[in-house]
Amino acid sequence: MEKAYSVFLSLLLLKLYFLETCISKNIIDTDQSALLALKASFTLSSSHPLTQNWSSQASVCDWIGVTCGSRHHRVTALDISNMNILGNNIPPHLGNLSFLIYLNLSKNNLHGYLPQDLSRLHRLKVMDLGYNNFSGEIPMWFGFNSAFISKLETLSVRNNRLQGSIPKEIGNLKNLKEMILFDNQLTGSIPLSIFNMSSLETLGLSGNQLTGTLPVDICRHLQKIKSIAIISNHLSGHIPPGLSNCTELNELSLSYNNFSGTIPPEIVNLERLELLNLGGNNLQGIIPANIGNLRKLQKLQLENNHIVGSIPHTISNLSSLWMLNLNTNNLSGVIPREIGNLHKLERLYLQFNKLIGSIPEELFNISTLTRVQLVVNNLSGSLPSASGYWQTNLVLLNLAENNIGGVIPSSISNSSNLMDLFLNDNKFSGQIPNSLGDLRHLEYLELFNNNLSFPHLSIFASLVNCRNLTSLWLAGNPLNGVLPDSIGNLSSYIEIFDLSRTEIRGQIPLGIGNLSNLNTLSLSGNELTGSMPTTLCDLHILQGLSLDNNRLSGPLPECLCELPELGLVNFSYNHISGLIPACIGNVTSLRNVYLNSNRITNIPMSLWSLKDLLVLHLSNNSLVGSIPPEFSRLNAITSIDLSRNHLSGSIPSTIGDLQKLFYLSLAYNELHGSIPESLGKMISLESAYLSNNILSGKIPKSLESLRYLKDFNVSFNRLEGEIPSKGPFRNFTSQSFVGNEELCGDLLLQPCMTTSFHHSRRSKLLLIILVPLGAGVMVLGSIIVFILRRRRNRNVPIQTESFLATMLVRISYIEIERATQGFDQCNLIGSGGFGAVYKGMFANGMTLAIKVFNLQVEGALKSFDAECEVLRNLRHRNLTKVISSCTNLDFKALLLEYMPNGSLEMWLHSDDRFLNMIQRLDIMIDVAFALEYLHHGYETVVVHSDLKPSNVLLDERLVGHVSDFGLTKLLGEGESIVHTKTLATMGYIAPEYGSVGLVSRRCDVYSYGIMLMETFTRKRPYDEMFQENLNMRSWVCNSLPLAPDDIIDDTLLQPEEIDFEKKLCSVSSILDLALNCTVESPNERPNMKDVLANVNKIKQELLRR
Repeated sequence: MEKAYSVFLSLLLLKLYFLETCISKNIIDTDQSALLALKASFTLSSSHPLTQNWSSQASVCDWIGVTCGSRHHRVTALDISNMNILGNNIPPHLGNLSFLIYLNLSKNNLHGYLPQDLSRLHRLKVMDLGYNNFSGEIPMWFGFNSAFISKLETLSVRNNRLQGSIPKEIGNLKNLKEMILFDNQLTGSIPLSIFNMSSLETLGLSGNQLTGTLPVDICRHLQKIKSIAIISNHLSGHIPPGLSNCTELNELSLSYNNFSGTIPPEIVNLERLELLNLGGNNLQGIIPANIGNLRKLQKLQLENNHIVGSIPHTISNLSSLWMLNLNTNNLSGVIPREIGNLHKLERLYLQFNKLIGSIPEELFNISTLTRVQLVVNNLSGSLPSASGYWQTNLVLLNLAENNIGGVIPSSISNSSNLMDLFLNDNKFSGQIPNSLGDLRHLEYLELFNNNLSFPHLSIFASLVNCRNLTSLWLAGNPLNGVLPDSIGNLSSYIEIFDLSRTEIRGQIPLGIGNLSNLNTLSLSGNELTGSMPTTLCDLHILQGLSLDNNRLSGPLPECLCELPELGLVNFSYNHISGLIPACIGNVTSLRNVYLNSNRITNIPMSLWSLKDLLVLHLSNNSLVGSIPPEFSRLNAITSIDLSRNHLSGSIPSTIGDLQKLFYLSLAYNELHGSIPESLGKMISLESAYLSNNILSGKIPKSLESLRYLKDFNVSFNRLEGEIPSKGPFRNFTSQSFVGNEELCGDLLLQPCMTTSFHHSRRSKLLLIILVPLGAGVMVLGSIIVFILRRRRNRNVPIQTESFLATMLVRISYIEIERATQGFDQCNLIGSGGFGAVYKGMFANGMTLAIKVFNLQVEGALKSFDAECEVLRNLRHRNLTKVISSCTNLDFKALLLEYMPNGSLEMWLHSDDRFLNMIQRLDIMIDVAFALEYLHHGYETVVVHSDLKPSNVLLDERLVGHVSDFGLTKLLGEGESIVHTKTLATMGYIAPEYGSVGLVSRRCDVYSYGIMLMETFTRKRPYDEMFQENLNMRSWVCNSLPLAPDDIIDDTLLQPEEIDFEKKLCSVSSILDLALNCTVESPNERPNMKDVLANVNKIKQELLRR
């Protein structure tokens, strides 16, 4: 019996074994089928590791990236991250991996939506799908499936293309510790349910387009939170003081949003905080005095805000700090000496502030320091000379644009790893130390605009040791010597070599041709003599060559035609003679040619074939012959100056084909014939100088249509007939026409003769009397003009050529990256909804504003296209000029004329800048001119749609230029109104725009009226004083009749002034005009023609009073 029982038990166990084996095999087959379905959705090459390895011939547990459990032999982990897999749509079969705990598909190229079947993975703890191309929305099922909800601890979908809002159901993931949604295209506000997730330790939402505010009680439930990163979104409001209740927090990153208010002082209670990043917001106030309480802090980033006050001395308590970034604020006072106690500090960024005093010597004693940026402050004093102060880890030192003086210490060479040294625009004097040659890693050396010297220029022999040197700028220092031939031994990597205005003399050394990597060479403004060496032609990648304002002689080397990338040649103000080489037409890269003030005798026909040439200046030479009709081939030309030569013949009628030309000077030649009618077709023309020739006939009426023509001079010719009186001729004076005896019209006080005049004896008598009298007046006037001109020319120094002199149109991404120092924050001018604007200093000395569009932001591409559409077709002195663009699939940027005086917003609301009444009125007239042109002066009506002081930029002469056309609307023929869903800046938009999206020219008129109010009251329309029942318009409207001086900017009006009443009357008229511009009904607002006339009238009355 026992034996039978034993046999029965053995058979039963054997059956159970086979049954379990069969079941296990079926289950593992299910896992295998799921993974093979996943593989089938991939596009794999034959050599890819998964192609052969993931095969039914091998056990699924042996496959690459697959881990099985030891007990059930089921797939528990799948990690095929970073395997260069291309795939479309994760198959639903993946949801059959019911034992899966860990899923990592990150860093591949997977596309499609996230399938709901993933919610069946009820044991899953980690899901990482980051760095792919998944699209669609974050699915709500993340928070629906109760089994899925209970286990998941890590969710990462960073760096995909997910859109839409974050579903509130995601807050149901009650055990979630990490939520990483970085760098997608998510919109809307952050669901409050996320702030109720009590297990959450990491919240990463950076790089999206999220809006709204943070809750005041943000930390009520987030008791375990350690990291909050919501960088580069559109969050607004104040930073909640309640963050201090997140006591476990070690990272708080809220940079590059729209937060306002002050840094909450309670934040210093976060004793575990290691990273505090609040940069790129609109924060004001001071740095909390007790910031030193954050003793574990490693990175403090508060850059690009409006923070004031001094740097707290308690910052020295941050003993773990390795990065301190406070750049681009309004900090004042001195750099505290205690900063030398930060013994772990590696990076110090304090540039673009208002710091004063000396740089503490202790700073240079921090052995860990690698990067120091103090550019653009008011620092003074000198640099320490003791060798112990210069540490070997220093890589970057930028002290440019301060008032630092004394000598450059030779001990600076102890910082042997120094790569970038910027000491330009200071007051350094003495000799350039030879020890700079010991900096073997040096790449950038910029010492220009100081008072440095060096006997015998032996500094170049020292710099030969710097074999990585790529940029050498010594311009504006009195080096005062002969340039040695040894410069040819400098680094073969050198790209920029600028010795302009350094008092060097002698000949250009032959060795310069050895600098084979040079793309920009400037030796302008020196005392160089002799001819140009042919070794210059060995610089095969040279793009910019500036040798102007020297005493060079001889002919132009023909071999210059062999430089295929040459874009700028500036040889003006020398003694160059002979012919321009006939091969010049082969240099198709040429954009700017300056050969004025030499002794050149010809213009080769091939030059007219340079269809991309932008600037041609050949004035004050010995040119003879006629201007050929072929010169109209210069399709892109914007500026031509052939004045003061011996050109003869007539002006060819083909001149009208130069549609982009805005500057033309043919004065002081021997041209004859009539002024071509086709000149009236040159729609961009702003300045035309045809004086002192032998031109005859009438001034064409067609010129009345040149709406941008500001300067026009045809004096001292043989012109006759009536001077046109319409269009731009309304603004010209008699000086434009003197010396033409047969011209008549009001401007010359010489009425045009009629038939009756000839037959009247009395009129004949008047003619006999008036003609000699008029001639005498004109002769006297001419003498006065001649004397004044001579006096003025005697006193006016040679002007630097405009920015066009260094303009190269084809600009690559690499050049932009270099010009902005890798888009360094120190070059950031400003940022907005669609991107950021950087200051870029290019290798050829050109400084531009570079508007880089953030293509991850919804509407950025549309904004880029809108600006391109507007700015490529419009030309006006009061609109920003586009110099070039750089565009590819991943990068789009506009390169704009740089405005050194910033924006009207900055001037109105900065404590250290002031605009007087006339300056403010002139700027608003400039804006009115621009709007009048946009609304009435172009074939298509252009509505700017976002007019505000920050979009009015000021050049070096404080002339206003309207900018930022990203929201511009073009109205088609017959259209006066369009609808839009894109809102401009609140406070400046017209009521009909903000409520129902109606856009018309009258919307710009409304914004202009608000700007007038802000300009003369210095109150922003969104100032805190304006609440529900009081806005800017009603405030001005109520106060103007009773107490106008109470609302006008008190820096403009002082009661004790002699002309107080005069100014008060003028500003009252301005504000009255502003009220008319901002009436609620669009139809009752004036148009910009009327507005422009009114502001001009107010200015004239102010000047007369």
